Amino acid sequence: ALTPASFLERAARVHPERIAIIHGNQRISYQLYDERARRLASALVNRGLTRGDTVSVLLANTPAMLEAHFGVPMAGAVLNTLNTRLDADTIAFSIDHAETKVLIVDREFAAIAQEALKKCKAMPLVVDYLDPEFETLGEPIGTLTYECLLKEGCPDFAWSPPDDEWDAISLNYTSGTTGDPKGVVYHHRGAYLAALSNAMTADMAKSSVYLWTLPMFHCNGWCFPWTLVAVGGTQVCLRWVRAAAIYDAMAKHKVTHLCGAPIVMSIILGAAPEEKQSFDQKIKFMTAAAPPPEAVLQAMKANGFAVTHLYGLTESFGPAVVNEWKDEWDSLAPAEEAKMKSRQGVPYVTLGGLSV
Repeated sequence: ALTPASFLERAARVHPERIAIIHGNQRISYQLYDERARRLASALVNRGLTRGDTVSVLLANTPAMLEAHFGVPMAGAVLNTLNTRLDADTIAFSIDHAETKVLIVDREFAAIAQEALKKCKAMPLVVDYLDPEFETLGEPIGTLTYECLLKEGCPDFAWSPPDDEWDAISLNYTSGTTGDPKGVVYHHRGAYLAALSNAMTADMAKSSVYLWTLPMFHCNGWCFPWTLVAVGGTQVCLRWVRAAAIYDAMAKHKVTHLCGAPIVMSIILGAAPEEKQSFDQKIKFMTAAAPPPEAVLQAMKANGFAVTHLYGLTESFGPAVVNEWKDEWDSLAPAEEAKMKSRQGVPYVTLGGLSV
């Protein structure tokens, strides 16, 4: 059965010492990444989780979020990444609707999580995650810490692929702008194919270094947590999307790829002079939503970014269509180039058919 969880097993075998995750001063190799994901899976199984049970996480873009993208499906469970920007009522609805069995909460979001839990019918096991690299406010609300949970697990846990590749791997909720949030179920097969499509669309390879400016709670980070592991690349976590931290990561870690809404481009371009740092590499920036204005596209190009316009939905595992750029368009005048870049283009390579 196809499952993106298999990508980590392969990466740990082929590239055990390669750096998989950078977070502050932390450097996590693929071997350690795999061991920690297996520990999480083992601990969840030991705690009684069975196939199809939901693990909800209220986390920032941290290693724990990346580990959950593998450890939860390795346990046969379903990952529900909660939007950290939502109110307590909406979070409570999602926890209840998902029938959450385990809730992993970043200390920064403890207050909103506690408020949501008071409104819930569900009574999940609550696990506190304390970021070892960045000081965050918030009191512990859980039964145990994330690291204690991992210590309960086995680093060589023998996980099994799903019996059916159409089984659920994750559950994502829409923002609920017209009522209660709507749950969208992702299956292992779709996540596997979407992850590989990302790699081909973004020209990713072992040398790729991806900066997390896109929230991973958004369509499982457009499936890029699985993509980077498939190619053996490096993921740079970014707890807060701020200009100085973005430039520091791009310069220090030689970032090659990042994703985000147009607001992220505004943050980059609007950085104060003292926040900016120079970098030599060309960086691919994949953006969705409305096409950026011509002035923004030209400014991004002048600052060393190649912008690709994508579009998708929660229901389509994130991006589903891409502006497939052609070499002959490189010589277009700025206005015409911007017009071409605004086109969302053609279906992802693994989509068999698409109607709009």
